[in-house]
Amino acid sequence: MDFHADYIWIDGKFIKWEDATVHILSHALHYGSCAFDSMRCYKTDKGSVIFRNKDHIQRLFDSCKVYYMDIPFTPDELESAAIELLKKNNLTEAYIRPFVFRGYGTLGVNPFTSPIEVAIAAWDWGRYLGVEALEKGISVQISSWHRPAPNTSPAMAKVASNYMNSQLIKIESLKNGFDEGIALDYFGYVSEGSGENLFIVKNGVIYTPPSNSAILPGITRHCIFHIARDLGIRIEKHILPRESLYLADEVFLTGTAAEITPVTKIDNIIVSKGKRGQITQILQKRYFDIINGEVEDKHNWLTYI
Repeated sequence: MDFHADYIWIDGKFIKWEDATVHILSHALHYGSCAFDSMRCYKTDKGSVIFRNKDHIQRLFDSCKVYYMDIPFTPDELESAAIELLKKNNLTEAYIRPFVFRGYGTLGVNPFTSPIEVAIAAWDWGRYLGVEALEKGISVQISSWHRPAPNTSPAMAKVASNYMNSQLIKIESLKNGFDEGIALDYFGYVSEGSGENLFIVKNGVIYTPPSNSAILPGITRHCIFHIARDLGIRIEKHILPRESLYLADEVFLTGTAAEITPVTKIDNIIVSKGKRGQITQILQKRYFDIINGEVEDKHNWLTYI
């Protein structure tokens, strides 16, 4: 997918897209020392909005904290920079990628001799899993690749190195003819997708794996808890065995890119009737109603630009 914009924000300056380069010996390129986040800007009748700007930037700071990466900007400065970048690029809808990485210093595993660099990019990007996926759903397979065991790699940090595991999950699923893959955790319980959190619905109750199932605590995942409770739908964190996916009434994935995407087939087993479920559809509608300003933003998730 081709994407482009006029400018990228790097360390407080707007740099032309084609000039936004780093040294070939940057620490992040060799050792994966990069933390990142992602958010969306949506065009609404009331103007363009960034969805949960503050929360995504805070998660970026949290990820960096785990890896001793001291960001030389405040959260407020990065939140404002994202807004200014959208204006500079004349973007009314966009995918926004703030990231922090260790640049060119002394090559070696020791990261402390490499400078901390901060950048934000934004570009026009459509639906991650396709426009039709939101309605018709996608197919997934249980991956042969598991999420890392505890005390091996911190799953709660959104860092580039963790996505090498995600790439293996995604590649395997695509090569086997599926749209996405689902990883199990070290103990064999359901974890998450290559870049999405997972939910199931059974007997009118929503379930999702807890944080100790090697998941990233997703911002959109967090939205589902609030939306479900606002709608009076019971929702629980629960360790999920693999077979619970096959027996679920509904399954859906969530994420900034995926938004709320129904799953209609798992390992060639049809989920329920092979179409988007009723509760999934209800959650989708409320989610997009909030984004589009059609219902009250009671949780203060929208930042107007």
